[in-house]
Parts: sequence; structure tokens; C-alpha cells
Amino acid sequence: MSATDVIEEIKQLPAAEQAEVIKFALQLARTRPLTADELTSLAQRLVESEDPAEVERLKTSIVRGFYGG
Repeated sequence: MSATDVIEEIKQLPAAEQAEVIKFALQLARTRPLTADELTSLAQRLVESEDPAEVERLKTSIVRGFYGG
């Protein structure tokens, strides 16, 4: 089953069950370590950013992505 198939199945769920899927996806995103490519992309954006708020968000994302939490 592909991601597209899963997404189509989720669209067919009742709203309460969609909310459970969203909750799971957010939890997974918060705890899953990022791949090397994802971390590299964040690091590149960090180097190029001139916005202090964006720099802080990127630093947080890199730490969370590296350690998976």
C-alpha cells in the first residue's frame, strides 16, 4: 500500500478517527529522528537564515530531529 492509498483511506474515515490519525502522525513527527538528508537541509537553512526567530526554530528542529524527541 502506498502513501497515496493510505491518505485516500484516511479521507474516508469519520472525523473522530481522522483526529486519531492526526494525533498519531504528530506524535510520530515529534519522536522520529530525522534522516541525514533532512538534517542537512535544516542545517543549510540555518546557515542561510538572517531571522533570529527562524534560527532558533531551526536549532530546535535540528536537536529534536537528531535525538528523536
